[in-house]
Amino acid sequence: LPLDFLAKVLPANGVSPSGIRMVQDQGARGFHLSTSQGSPSFPASHLFINCDYFPEEFSIVVTMKASRIASKKNEYIFTVVEEDSNKLLLGLRYSQDKLHFLFWNYGNRDHITFRSVKLADNRWHTLILAVSGVYASLTVDCGIPVDLILRRPFPAHLNTKGSRFHIGNRRRLKGLFSGLLRQLVLLPGSDATSRICSTSNPRLAVLSIPQVLLDLPVKPSENEVLKYPYAKQRLDYVEDYQDFYTNSETLDIEIFEIPSVGLFAATANKRPVPGSGIYKWTNGKFEPYQNITTYQAQAWKYFTIDDKIFLAVANFEKNERNQEYSVIYKWSRRRLKFSSYQTIETHSARDWESFQIVGETFLAVANHRQGGKHNIDSVVYKWNPGTQLFEANQTIPTSGAYDWEFFSVGSYSFLVVANTFNGSSTQVYSRIYIWLGGVFRLFQSIMTFGATDWEVFQFGGRVFLAVANSQKYDKSGQSSYAINSTIYELNITAQIFVRFQDISTYSAVDWEFFTLGEDKFLVVANSYDGKSYSLNSVIYRWQGYEGFVPVHRLPTFGCTDWEKFNTADSSYLMYSSAREDISKVLKLKTY
Repeated sequence: LPLDFLAKVLPANGVSPSGIRMVQDQGARGFHLSTSQGSPSFPASHLFINCDYFPEEFSIVVTMKASRIASKKNEYIFTVVEEDSNKLLLGLRYSQDKLHFLFWNYGNRDHITFRSVKLADNRWHTLILAVSGVYASLTVDCGIPVDLILRRPFPAHLNTKGSRFHIGNRRRLKGLFSGLLRQLVLLPGSDATSRICSTSNPRLAVLSIPQVLLDLPVKPSENEVLKYPYAKQRLDYVEDYQDFYTNSETLDIEIFEIPSVGLFAATANKRPVPGSGIYKWTNGKFEPYQNITTYQAQAWKYFTIDDKIFLAVANFEKNERNQEYSVIYKWSRRRLKFSSYQTIETHSARDWESFQIVGETFLAVANHRQGGKHNIDSVVYKWNPGTQLFEANQTIPTSGAYDWEFFSVGSYSFLVVANTFNGSSTQVYSRIYIWLGGVFRLFQSIMTFGATDWEVFQFGGRVFLAVANSQKYDKSGQSSYAINSTIYELNITAQIFVRFQDISTYSAVDWEFFTLGEDKFLVVANSYDGKSYSLNSVIYRWQGYEGFVPVHRLPTFGCTDWEKFNTADSSYLMYSSAREDISKVLKLKTY
């Protein structure tokens, strides 16, 4: 009977195992192994119950999908390793154009290499490795087998006692499998080729696959929950609640609550007259409260210092006096209005981020461009308690900066910038900085494509960063808006963010993470697909080892921002439109 390695590392009753998530790609599901949680393994004694010896004749069947890797890099599909000595008893690994089978043979390590095997091409492949005596045969996608002769016969007594099977690794960080695994099966005593190659889809030929990989979700109708047979949904549906008429097209919304006054929403509007609006939640809906003159406002940021309440706007254009300023407004408890408090010179500002470190308050501005130059400095300002003003504290080189996001992990503070454009291409590094010695220092660079937003979220002791990629563009003049946005996870051991999940988006401009009961969600603002601004934005739900899966598709028009807020009665989502003067409030219906 087939011995399914993947089934051995999957949990019972659908509980998510650490280090494994499910991904659907090109019409088939596979498992991705997360480096931050440690790759899965199981004792060899769970597989070889009555005899500790690895079979003398066997087939190994693998269905995998891998992206291109560096020419000299190898990644392990599986290994068998002695626990005490860390000795590799047997393993299967691949490189860009080779497949290597390694095994311990009576005191020596033997290996065979199949050359010109193109597995790392971002496509699904099924390979069958059959071994018997001095003969080894490799069949890829049920094609013509390649036969090799071993220097010595495969050992008849390869003892696996005290060893473990490691899936996608060799019990160390080097050589971790980065692709998707759909099938990993040992068939003792037989060549599996004849059993699985009578299929119409040889790339996805099946010998034994975990049932969870075979259950595809029911295709949803518009704005309907995806029904998985093993996942209970608690978010029932989303309904239109309020058509929210704004002063002009809206780039961003900031929702905040002023104690003893109420819940507010500030909209960053395009036109200077009547400017950007502040709205108050009154009798179950947002009503106009105050207008503030702004100049193609990009974002608002609400923050407090002691008992003082502030609201900062990022202005993208110059004012009527040809001055390029962004403004911090202060709340007046007497007038119950915001009034101008401090102006700061900025350059096509896209965003403000407020944060505190060891009791001190900072404001970081994302300067997008100065004239035609995108490679300019953005600035971190620090509050001076003596002057009661913000003063420049540090400049950081950025490339078309669009967004700042601050977060903390334990006692460490981080600031990440979304760099959008370097003057010739949107393929540019966005950068994560760490606070050390009183300044932000470079921690990590991540390649992004017209990055417009970072969203940080943490749960279960895990730290994630999601980037919204908006566009692929270079000097050739070709633009692509249908691109992946990516979720990264912090690998605590390696002290680096690693790719966790790619999600297909259409000129994504914003991510918003929110919770509803015990459930966790991400919603993306899809803004443009190259032809139309009328697109579905999507709510994704956390499904354990599957990662985030789509559960709602919401019709939007030029969507640029999502915000979630709660009232005493219910929970809501609100989105802004950069293409019309209507934003919407949606009510989250639960059961």
